[in-house]
Amino acid sequence: MTLKAAGRQSLVDTVVDELRAQLTAGEWPVGERIPTEHALAEQLQVGRNTIREAVRVLVHAGMLRSRQGEGTFVVATADPGDIVRGVQRADVRDVLELRIALEAEGARLGALRHRPEDLDRMRAALAAQAAFQDDEGQPASGQYEMYAEHDIEFHIAVVDAAHNTALSATYRWFSSSVRDALVAALQDQQMPQIHKTDHHDLVDAIATGDPEVAERAARALLAKPKQAVDALLDAE
Repeated sequence: MTLKAAGRQSLVDTVVDELRAQLTAGEWPVGERIPTEHALAEQLQVGRNTIREAVRVLVHAGMLRSRQGEGTFVVATADPGDIVRGVQRADVRDVLELRIALEAEGARLGALRHRPEDLDRMRAALAAQAAFQDDEGQPASGQYEMYAEHDIEFHIAVVDAAHNTALSATYRWFSSSVRDALVAALQDQQMPQIHKTDHHDLVDAIATGDPEVAERAARALLAKPKQAVDALLDAE
């Protein structure tokens, strides 16, 4: 197979695309060592330096891992970058539905596993957020960014109370999309008003130690914005 760069795409980019396609197709399963630079260079009819650079890109992307003296091994057959780009392209309803799934499970597990300091974190985030509310308990005009920051801190604390490393890491990665969606919603007059008691109710529900009560509270907190988003999108 002889590769040629297409248009302005460099030969390294072309090799990256070809190797990514082979990984996605399952050419080499997770945990298996990929062929040597020499073998890949012969297969793709390019220089070894080009292969080396392409492999470095895929290592950085999280699909491959190099082990000194052993070779390069497959870590994932799906490009994490594609997942990131998919979330970035998602609409507000998609983001909200994923948020509900993550937070509901976080609250459910949090009820079973939380520690006193987890509840303290949640309450501290809500206290800090209160400084950016108006007299009616709504986000103060011009303070949407700071209000959102403390809201995200609160929800991260909820998920962290589950003491599940994978869940926390996923939510923290996802939280930038949650924050952007929240800031947009706060400035949308068609979205429902925020009831600050809902957040405190969630903390109290987690504190009960009852997973079903905590999950219901997490879903109830996001039920109204979900209904509003559904109504707006269905009306388009």
